[in-house]
This record gives sequence, structure tokens and C-alpha cells, in this order.
Amino acid sequence: MKRFAAVTLAALMLLTVFASAASAADAVEIRGPVFNGSNIQSIVGDGITIDAAQFAAFYYDINDNVTTETLSINNVAGNNGNVIGEGGLVYTTTVQKVAYEYDKPAAGWDNYSVIGFFAEKYIPLKPAKADKLAKLILDSNDKYTVRTGEKLDLGQGYAIEAKQVDVDGKKVWLEFTKDEEFIDDEIIEVGSGDAKSNTWNVELDGIQGEDDVVVLKLHVNQVFQGAVDSIAQIEGLWLIDYANAIKIASDDEFGELNKVSINGPTLTIRNDDTFTLTRDSTNEIAEGMSFKVADTGSDVLRFYLAKEITEPGTHEIRGQVVSGTGDFTWDATNFAGFYYDIDDDISTESLSVSGIEGNVIPVGGLVYTTQTKQVSYKYDKPAAGWDKYPVIGFFAEQYIPLKPAKADKLAKLLLDSSDKYTVRTGEKLDLGDGYAIEAKQVDVDGKKVWLEFSKDGELIDDEIIEVGTSDAKSNTWNVELDGIQGEDDVVVLKLHVNQVFQGAVDSIAQIEGLWLIDYANAIKIASDDEFGELNKVSINGDTLKISNDDTFTLTRDSTEKIGEGMSFKIADTPSTELRYYPFVEKTVGEVTDEEPKETPIEEPIETPIEDDNKTAGDNVSTDTPVEDTPVEEPTSAEKTDKTPGFGVVLGLVGLLAVVYLVRRNN
Repeated sequence: MKRFAAVTLAALMLLTVFASAASAADAVEIRGPVFNGSNIQSIVGDGITIDAAQFAAFYYDINDNVTTETLSINNVAGNNGNVIGEGGLVYTTTVQKVAYEYDKPAAGWDNYSVIGFFAEKYIPLKPAKADKLAKLILDSNDKYTVRTGEKLDLGQGYAIEAKQVDVDGKKVWLEFTKDEEFIDDEIIEVGSGDAKSNTWNVELDGIQGEDDVVVLKLHVNQVFQGAVDSIAQIEGLWLIDYANAIKIASDDEFGELNKVSINGPTLTIRNDDTFTLTRDSTNEIAEGMSFKVADTGSDVLRFYLAKEITEPGTHEIRGQVVSGTGDFTWDATNFAGFYYDIDDDISTESLSVSGIEGNVIPVGGLVYTTQTKQVSYKYDKPAAGWDKYPVIGFFAEQYIPLKPAKADKLAKLLLDSSDKYTVRTGEKLDLGDGYAIEAKQVDVDGKKVWLEFSKDGELIDDEIIEVGTSDAKSNTWNVELDGIQGEDDVVVLKLHVNQVFQGAVDSIAQIEGLWLIDYANAIKIASDDEFGELNKVSINGDTLKISNDDTFTLTRDSTEKIGEGMSFKIADTPSTELRYYPFVEKTVGEVTDEEPKETPIEEPIETPIEDDNKTAGDNVSTDTPVEDTPVEEPTSAEKTDKTPGFGVVLGLVGLLAVVYLVRRNN
């Protein structure tokens, strides 16, 4: 047993020998409309305004059709070239009303005040004041059960405990806590004729200087006797994070927006200095919101508004909202989920609806189209053979066609990088998804490196690369494979060796330029394939078109899947109205059960044994979407002090430790 432990320890330590070119993506970007022109004056004109219809990150409630935020670029005297003048960049948000998810006005659940604040949903502590805000934690109409002495975790340290449940008297004694500390309690009578008496409103004083702030609303549906103990059923939960409420003052600064004006329910923030749209960069505005600017010449200015989402979980990226039954088309300009390359101004996908009657899309009225295009490598060195490569968006994911002019055989792009990496003799560079590069030998004097490409530990190809020649292309290794979905001469890896040199201990090769596709999981699209509700496939060279062969109903107050992770969300409207948008979901980090926001707290519901016809409620569950594994991007050797060789040292130390343990045990 001791030997087994020692060997296991050795195996674990040997894992540190491998270098890695990958680090898990920890953010999702949501973009707004793309602006294109010769300079800021030509783009702005008399002024432009971006709202939630154009920018999917801004707060939007589809059921009430409510938005609160806008970002404007105004025509001011200081606008010049790629510079926005003082006061030309204006963020505005205004408090609005939306309905509770538990929509029961007779029980006191009609509507509440909400405000978007830099693309995050907040609740004003006072309905008509935009200066004191708290994040919304819960707004739910799901059913939950709590037994006597049991706690219901509401997230962020907040909880409800059923201290006692009186089934005969139809009462429940509830206690509200934060981080195990008592906040408030109440005895709620369920059996009275007044619908409002079933609701407990927790009002607190001294929240950022405000009194009588409603921080929790809770509606008790019924109390009943379970098989073992007494149970209270809650239906209707609303909670704000009052403990972390914020106050906005006139002298506050938010990134580059540093001139604050508060006028009752409206908050306006401007730039008090000029704002430069630096090309080939991300220029932060405030609170994770930025302008991403293309790498263009000085005679072209192209940029879009972006919000970086870093909170772990699954996030919805929506397209433009459509009202009514008219024909409409989404592409990368109005659907942030679709693939877009800002530097080359390239998009490939579109989704269109036509001929809607009532809320039904007819046969052939829902059409998804995508086409292969050419984009530049991140390592943009045409002289070295790094000019352009074909790309195609496929249901909001970036793919590479195995052959440039054919859209039917595709592989996901794993790497497109211009970062620098170093590999020592005998060291592996992990490229992600089981792919790796190993430096078998490095010949510093001869300016050569022998590299081996592998997948899941199996040799795929190897090459000796000469770095010292005058031919720039000789430094690049193109791995071409045959038999990939029936195609030959498929370039699956491009790798450029920048130089070889002698380190303090061993010989090192420096790689600058990496491009890799997941050829092992390449897909082939056939004319008889079906993609959810899109089941009529047409392939015409570099263009792929898929339409619906059956009618498609936009059912109100629902989410209707289109295909391959893309869906429509339809508002809860009267039959005379129709409002909907397409969306995809992207995952940041790992989704855990600890995320309380918008997640039903699942508790078992028992039916009272004394009345078989009485239903206590449904055990509602939320399906976690299949996680889209983010492409693991390499970390530049220039940006970190960590080097692959450090792992070798750790591995050797581990082996020495194992030898010591084994000898001692013997």
C-alpha cells in the first residue's frame, strides 16, 4: 500500500513536467453594433445612441419590454480623428418598473423598480431614486418547501428558516438570516381571507441611510402535514443584496466616465477628459464595459461596444428584439452571438424569419445561412506564409472548413495565437484537447529544432525545422494530414519557430505563431442532416443553408429551441402581440450548484397523506446547459515569469522523494 502511494505520488508529480500553452477562458464578450468610418466625426454625425435593442449586455426585460440604459457618442467640438472630445461620451440609465415573476397583484405582487447599471441589474433602494442601489439576488415564482427547523439557502449568505409550522392553525414562524446572523422573523397566517396576509415584506432601516427598505418579499402558499413532519410551501420569493448596497455620489468616477449627474430616477455620467479609441486595442470605458477597436490604418476607424462577463455561470447572448410578425434578419451586426472578426470586418452567419402568421413561422420561413470567408492569422506575417485562412461561423461557433471553398466539412479552431512560448529539449507544450508539441532535440549550433506533434500521447507527425535560413517560410511547419472526413492535404497545424538559443541549463526553442484545428473531431454535414427544428439542408460550395421543413411555433412565455444551442425567447404577451429574440448561451468557468441567481432552490414537495387530491406543488428543476468548453489560449512567455522548465525541476524533486519513501519502507 505504501509503495502504491509512492508510485501515485510520482505520477502526480510527473504531470508537472509538461508545459502548457493553454489557460481556461475566464470571460465572455458581449458586443454591440459595429461602427465603421474614416474617423470619429464621420461615424458620429449628429450623434449616435446605443440601447438594449442594439447592445445585448444592457439590461432588458422581454415580458414588460423594459430597458433603462443607453450609451451615446455626441457631436462635440473635441471629436477629432480617433478621439472623442470632453463630454462626448454619455452613459444614462433611468429607473423603470417591471412585474414580479410571481405576478399576483391581489397579493401585493404587482411590480417593482429596477435599473441597469453598467450592464448589471440593480434595484434602487427607493423607487424614484437612482443613487442608492442593490443587486437583485432572487425574483422567483417557483415552489419551495421548508420543514420545521429546516433552512432554505437563498444565496449570498441569506437564508430562511422555518422555526415552527402550525398545520392546525395554518401558521408558520419564519426567520430571516444573513451569514447565520438574525435579521428578522415573522409569524405568517395562511388561512385568512386576505391574500396579502400570506406575504411577508421584510423592511429594514439604515440601508445606505435609507429607512423602510423592502429587502425581502416572501409568499407562503400553504402549510401541510408531510409523512414525517410539518411543512410550509413558499411560492414567490424576491430578495436584494442589501448588505452590499452601493451609493453613487456626484464626485464618483467610473473609469473614463467621471462626471456624475443624478436627477431623481435618472443617472447620467460623462467623460470629463478626451477619450482615445486606440487602434488594435480594448479601451475600457467603465465597470467592464469597453470599446474594442480594430487593427486598421489611420484612414479607417472601426470599433464596437463590448462588455466582458467574468462571473462564473451560463450567460445569455441575445440578438435584436423583434416586435410583430414582419420579416426580419439577424446577422453579426445585430446578434452578438454570431461569429465576427473586427480586424478584417468579417462575418459569415445570418438567421431570417418570414411569412409569420399569428405566432407560427411557415415551412421554409426560418432560414439559417453561413458562408466561408478569409481572415488574417493572429501571427500576421504573409512573407512567412501566414497571410489568411478560411473561417466559417456555425451556429455561433467558429469553425474551419477542411477545404477553403467547401462548407460541408468543418473542424473547430483551437488556437490562433501570436504569443511567444519556449520549449526545452524533451519538454511538451500542451495545446489543449489532447494535442501537444514536444521538442525532441534542439541544435543551437546548427540552428535547428526537431519537433514532434502528438494527439492523446500518440505520434501524429514530426519535423526538423531550420531556423537560420534566409527563407522566412522555412521556419514554419505546416502539418498536413490525409483522410480527415475523406479529405487529403488538410492543414491541421501551423507552427512558426522564431529562434533557438542556449539557456542557463539546456537548449531552448522559441515558438511565435501557433494555429491548430480539432481535426480529430471534424464533422461532415450532409443534405439529410437535421439540426433541431432546422431540418432541410442545402450545401452549395462555400455556402450552407438550413431551413425548417415543418412549421415553427413561437409559443408565448417560452424558450423554443432552433438548433445547435440556438433558441428563441418569446415574451409573455397577449395573443394580439408578439415579441421575441434569438439567443445562444456561453459558459464562464464551471457552473456549480451554489449559484443562487435565477436558480430555483430545489426542495422535495410532499403531498399531504390526509388528502390525496391536494397537490403541494411541483418539484421544479433547472437543466444546466451542456458547457461549451472554452478554447484554451496560450499564455505568452513574455507576459509571465513561469517557464516550462520549472515543471521539470518539480518532477525531479518528486521522483527523488519517491525513491526516498520506497527505500525507507523497504
